[in-house]
Amino acid sequence: MRVLVLGSGGREHALALALARDPQVVEVHVAPGNPGTAEVATNHAVDPLDGAAVAALAARLDVGLVVVGPEAPLVLGVADAVRAHGIACFGPSAAAAQLEGSKAFAKDVMELAGVPTAASRLCRDADEVAAALDAFGPPYVVKDDGLAAGKGVVVTEDRAEALAHAAGCERVVVEAYLDGPEVSLFAVTDGTTVRAMQPAQDFKRVGEGDSGPNTGGMGAYTPLPWAPADLVEEVTRRVLEPTVAEMARRGVPFSGLLYAGLALTSRGLQVVEFNARFGDPETQPLLARLETPLGGLLHAAATGRLADEPELVWSDDAAVGVVLAAAGYPGTPVTGGVLTGLDEAAADGALVVQAGTAAGADGTVVSSGGRVLTVVGTGADLTQARGVAYAGIERIGLPGSFYRHDIAAAAARTAAAPTIDEETAR
Repeated sequence: MRVLVLGSGGREHALALALARDPQVVEVHVAPGNPGTAEVATNHAVDPLDGAAVAALAARLDVGLVVVGPEAPLVLGVADAVRAHGIACFGPSAAAAQLEGSKAFAKDVMELAGVPTAASRLCRDADEVAAALDAFGPPYVVKDDGLAAGKGVVVTEDRAEALAHAAGCERVVVEAYLDGPEVSLFAVTDGTTVRAMQPAQDFKRVGEGDSGPNTGGMGAYTPLPWAPADLVEEVTRRVLEPTVAEMARRGVPFSGLLYAGLALTSRGLQVVEFNARFGDPETQPLLARLETPLGGLLHAAATGRLADEPELVWSDDAAVGVVLAAAGYPGTPVTGGVLTGLDEAAADGALVVQAGTAAGADGTVVSSGGRVLTVVGTGADLTQARGVAYAGIERIGLPGSFYRHDIAAAAARTAAAPTIDEETAR
């Protein structure tokens, strides 16, 4: 099987690496890709947002599967265009991708499916926002109703900041604050059968100790030694399966990757949000632990045969991913800096997953975005995995770059803790 992956970030590099490990996959192609994907796949300068161009490329390459990485192509219907050419595609239709494309749509689905989530209001103007903020009180949670590259959410005690964020959006969802640690749980589905993956936790704030503004994610780890033993079963039963069933009932079956962002609150499990694709940076450590061949799994989901696949198999190892960010991130990042030490980090046992990178002069790799790369370490436990990841990222040079030093630190210290609270999770 030949596989085409759409996208150019760290998620797509991680997918390409995992697909290349699958013995059923003879060729991996990426459009447009980055210098990292070029080491394990063939890059193609095709716009992943152009459904006709993507379908034409897939047909020319005679691929058996297209895997859509980012959310924007899904919302624009690129998966529909690929399937219209008779090519299997892992990723929901444009209609089903509204689970991520519209927070209001997702809330409606959750309500009808009986999925636990925070109380919320859809607001279209400043007066509605102000009334909703008053109704729910601080901390204020304001979410852009549309796609915002993982940075459309503001959680703040400052009412003025909440109002300002809403003013910059066409429509927002204001909702009640959910306490407790957050968890990411991905599931592969063909619209009927659901195969949940292992839980992971990412770190959204830019600074140490979860300080500063939200980002697309500064690191992630898996497994979660502090999480309830039945977490995956509970989420599958109460969240994933009801949501997939409700989407099918609506006549818009969801096939692809369903990402549930969860809060383990004092009032029980609650859904923070849904995404319609693999999350970044959780994908990087998750796929480092997945032993089930990825190509066969995604193809089965894309062709409605997921029930025939065995349960997923995972390594007993832990994995930790640490993001190297460019100066200025999450604002306007400084780009064009030359990266050094990539080979040295890999030689020491770390997995370097490139994201915001581009080919520079004379074979160099330069930064081209805010989150430049993720260094993934694996080990027998989180302490060992952190050691590998941080030893690797210390080998990499990029002027002005930075990273958080506390990814998975608290979880590693309290791996045997029997209770779940903020201190344990962070």
